[in-house]
Amino acid sequence: MGPLTLPRKVVVLGSTGSIGLSTLSLFEESGVPVEILALTAGRNVERLIAQARQWRPAVAVIEDETKLATLKDGLAGTGVRAAAGAAAVTEAAAMGADWVMSAIVGAAGLAPTVAAAQTGAVIALANKESLVCAGPALLAIAKAAGGSVIPVDSEHSAIFQVLQPDCAHRVARLILTASGGPFRTWDKVAMAAATPEQAIAHPNWSMGAKISVDSATMMNKGLEMIEASYLFDTPEAKIDVVVHPQSVIHSLVEYTDGSTLAQLGPPDMRSPISCAFAWPDRLEWPAARLDLAAYGQLTFESPDLDRFPLLNVAREALRLEGGAPTAMNAANEVAVAAFLDRRIGFLDIAAAVAGTLERMNSLGNLAVAQSDAVENAMMIDASARRIAAEVVAQKHRRL
Repeated sequence: MGPLTLPRKVVVLGSTGSIGLSTLSLFEESGVPVEILALTAGRNVERLIAQARQWRPAVAVIEDETKLATLKDGLAGTGVRAAAGAAAVTEAAAMGADWVMSAIVGAAGLAPTVAAAQTGAVIALANKESLVCAGPALLAIAKAAGGSVIPVDSEHSAIFQVLQPDCAHRVARLILTASGGPFRTWDKVAMAAATPEQAIAHPNWSMGAKISVDSATMMNKGLEMIEASYLFDTPEAKIDVVVHPQSVIHSLVEYTDGSTLAQLGPPDMRSPISCAFAWPDRLEWPAARLDLAAYGQLTFESPDLDRFPLLNVAREALRLEGGAPTAMNAANEVAVAAFLDRRIGFLDIAAAVAGTLERMNSLGNLAVAQSDAVENAMMIDASARRIAAEVVAQKHRRL
């Protein structure tokens, strides 16, 4: 109970996104005393100003440098220092917090997360790309610095909570649950005509546009398979996915004796955030309670790999190892952005990612050099983005 009775120094990377908002909401509702050292955002300067005026961090950072003047004006007289740029975000991550929420979306979150890990902080990890692009290196850095990485994704949080360390060698399977997204029951003809507005309308979770599209394509589950492999030192062959539309069971661990343990809860990201904040304790806050009778029944089905081929693309990337997961992630970011800009169709996302990974592999661009993990990941990321942009442009011309 000790750590929860004292102020904790906190940095929230990506404070204006859905996870950042949930993190600050949790602090507010629980009343837990925290000293916020830094809040960072990508482009949403107005929301960052409002947050900084409420929480009074030492520094507020906007990654978009064109909005620094607006940030400074909005914080005038508050005593909160304003800063801008990617380097300033990384500096904020390394301020020496006890606990860092890593919630920046995309590969942009990698460098700040590694910087935070180097300080020995507890990293509450909601940035998938940090693990996908440099998972083993990130975990090693955190361990060497005396810190830890606690997953915030509901699926990995569930596994984290029910995987018994003394029985880790007795795990038969990790089973990630998936809602199925907004297109779970759509046929491919309808999916081909899907609009960005339809793709981001998630049935259970409130998330940003990019993550919502990843759910619609089920790439989010592909990324999560890679994350789970790294986080829990589990080979791809022992990681499965099951579609569970109600999003009540967040994931399961099957042991060799036939027992399967699951973690359940309402679909509220504040629950896994509270777990990451208080672990190994539990935080008392007015969380919604699970009413199974109200649900009536929980259902499950196998994912359709024909309609959602990115699950198999992710498996292939994990098998290829090296820089394949980094390249896949970069290609997906480019393809999702193109879809949201209406330059390609929904089904073109998977084709663009698979095509990029195939070209990167054929060119021999997936080899990982024995160098700085972040620098190496960024090199592969940049190369994959160039190729993905070419693939996307080709598909755009055909529309």
